[in-house]
Amino acid sequence: MENLSRPHLSLFREFLRIFITFTDEEWSIFSEHLYEKTLKKKNFFAEAGKPCTEVGFIVEGSVRYFYIKDGVEITGYFSLENDLISAYKSFLTGTAALTYIEALENTTLVIFSKEGLEKLLADVRINHKIERFGRLVAEHYLICYEDRVTSFVIQSPEERYLQLLKDNRNIFKRIPQHYIANFLGITPVSLSRIRKRIMEPANKTTTS
Repeated sequence: MENLSRPHLSLFREFLRIFITFTDEEWSIFSEHLYEKTLKKKNFFAEAGKPCTEVGFIVEGSVRYFYIKDGVEITGYFSLENDLISAYKSFLTGTAALTYIEALENTTLVIFSKEGLEKLLADVRINHKIERFGRLVAEHYLICYEDRVTSFVIQSPEERYLQLLKDNRNIFKRIPQHYIANFLGITPVSLSRIRKRIMEPANKTTTS
């Protein structure tokens, strides 16, 4: 747990505007319950079997969500800068997490805890804003989750690859290819073939 830097705090406040806008007074109250944390590469933000008591905002770095089934890792998704991370069901209910969240790079986070959130919800100066903020965040990530599940039902691996490329091209520059292949439900060899098929028309256009 580290003291918050002013630039990181400003980044987090600007990000939160997609959900809600705090007045300066409200922000002062809210930010009292924030702190900073740095995860070294391969360290965990959340672990299956343990309650997740924090929500983090990625200032710098990247993480991977994954599950373990029959001793095999199954990648669920990735998050990079300007994204919130948590095992949300565990955070909200206090039950053990089902997923692991692992830092793929040295990762800096702005954090708020379940304890801090409960104190804010009990504070009459700001609780109405916090309730709305919590609802909007939950709705946002429910939509994201449904989109990901739907993609596995109706899209081919190549279509999922193209969607991932559209959503965040930086993922392919920073996330190991075997993790991306695992997320897409294909082998690294199949991923290489997909990338080659997609790149060939672009290369022909460039050279013609």
